[in-house]
Amino acid sequence: MNDDTLPPEVLAFGEAMALFVAETPGALADVECFRRGIAGADTNVAIGLARLGFRVGWLSRVGSDGFGAYLRRALETEGLDCRYLREDPDQATGLVFKERAEGGADPRVAYFRRGSAASHMAPGDAEQIDFTAARHLHATGIPPALSDSCRELTRHMLDQAHAHGASISFDPNLRPSLWPSEAAMRDTLNAMAAKADWVLPGLAEGRLLTGLDTPRDIADFYLERGAKAVFLKLGPEGAYYRGVLDGREAEATVPGFPVAHVVDTVGAGDGFAVGVISALLDGLSSQAATRRGNLIGAEAVQVQGDMEGLPSRTRLTELERNLPDLP
Repeated sequence: MNDDTLPPEVLAFGEAMALFVAETPGALADVECFRRGIAGADTNVAIGLARLGFRVGWLSRVGSDGFGAYLRRALETEGLDCRYLREDPDQATGLVFKERAEGGADPRVAYFRRGSAASHMAPGDAEQIDFTAARHLHATGIPPALSDSCRELTRHMLDQAHAHGASISFDPNLRPSLWPSEAAMRDTLNAMAAKADWVLPGLAEGRLLTGLDTPRDIADFYLERGAKAVFLKLGPEGAYYRGVLDGREAEATVPGFPVAHVVDTVGAGDGFAVGVISALLDGLSSQAATRRGNLIGAEAVQVQGDMEGLPSRTRLTELERNLPDLP
């Protein structure tokens, strides 16, 4: 657990949902038993950074129900500082049900989140945050898709973090079904990415958001709008980065790590974000950060669950100890 007398050094916000994963393969209509867990891209990254020893503050809302109580307890057990997690007596906690996929296929999911407690977040939820103590803010494109008030909260968080000198990472994490139109999604998220230091899209996401095709062109799109570095996920092939860190311009494609047996692909991108962000906060190079992103992403897909494969600092040290030196 974190020392709650110290303010968080890393801030994250979004919707944590109670996750129910099917115990057996097959369509959800045929499944009788589920295993409970935590879902949410934003929480995955927050938990991953907390496991690596960072003091992570989590801002969100949950309902005054058993699922909300479970999420608070589970997140605190993972080491998150939940001083900014509010209980909403009028709205329910969001839920998500996930099939157990086989053969490395993407599992199908069913969300029950419309009108959830977290979708009612607003800038007022951030009133108590000490932005002067924050080193870093991680944001995704999911909160601004939930509601107008969540969109305003996202802008507020980005502006406050920037004003107080914290670094900012932004992962688009596209959820097209939550947006009124593709144009609204594209325009809103590109404007938010322009406020970030490190932008972390997937290749398909980058193509959809920018209308460009190659990793280099997609990276240049965000660099020209204010980002310092872009880390582009290429799936099993690895990742591409381009940008200026520590005053030096860098560009490279870093190969991925082979995985003999893919169990669950959900959370791989969040694992990549944990690797990149933690490495940059540790003072490592952009190449080392990209490699760590690939490494943790590969770890994430080898176990069932959205965040169960995210390593502790001890486990990460063991994994990196066996890697060859970077050129």
